[in-house]
Amino acid sequence: MNDKYFGDAEASGSLDSQSTDETRILDDLEATKELGRMLAARLKAHDILLLRGPLGAGKTSLVQGLADALGIQEPITSPTFALAQHYPEGTPPLVHLDLYRLEQAIAADDLFLQEEEEANAMGALLVVEWPERLSLSLPDAWLLDLNYAVASGRTVSLQPPNVRPANLTTTSER
Repeated sequence: MNDKYFGDAEASGSLDSQSTDETRILDDLEATKELGRMLAARLKAHDILLLRGPLGAGKTSLVQGLADALGIQEPITSPTFALAQHYPEGTPPLVHLDLYRLEQAIAADDLFLQEEEEANAMGALLVVEWPERLSLSLPDAWLLDLNYAVASGRTVSLQPPNVRPANLTTTSER
């Protein structure tokens, strides 16, 4: 994929790191949503996208853009209190999981495994906010780190599956 945020380093001219870890600066919230739209072309049914970043970094906004590109008309809100939202009308369908309120890894792991099973049965894309709550190893998942600083703006780094240490999402990192 060759686009404004991720893709061919020569064409975009602003790839900051190795080909396995693509980093970009996003100008504003709309750019974060646009990145989600562009990721929809890269992700497919049965993929898992892990979204890491502090509160306010833009995780849910990114999912809003992703859902828009999947054809989901329903408003996308953070599932912080519901824990999971299912959007079966997407192509592919979307399961949006938020583990923020689950402080114990066993609870996060159990919920993740249940939702992963449902997502697979639906042929859905599974997006997980706060994956650092998990103790599971997920080497087949995409990892997107979002960060926000007043001085430098929002940065995003994407790692495709199988290019990072297997224990990246363990609770020991917290």
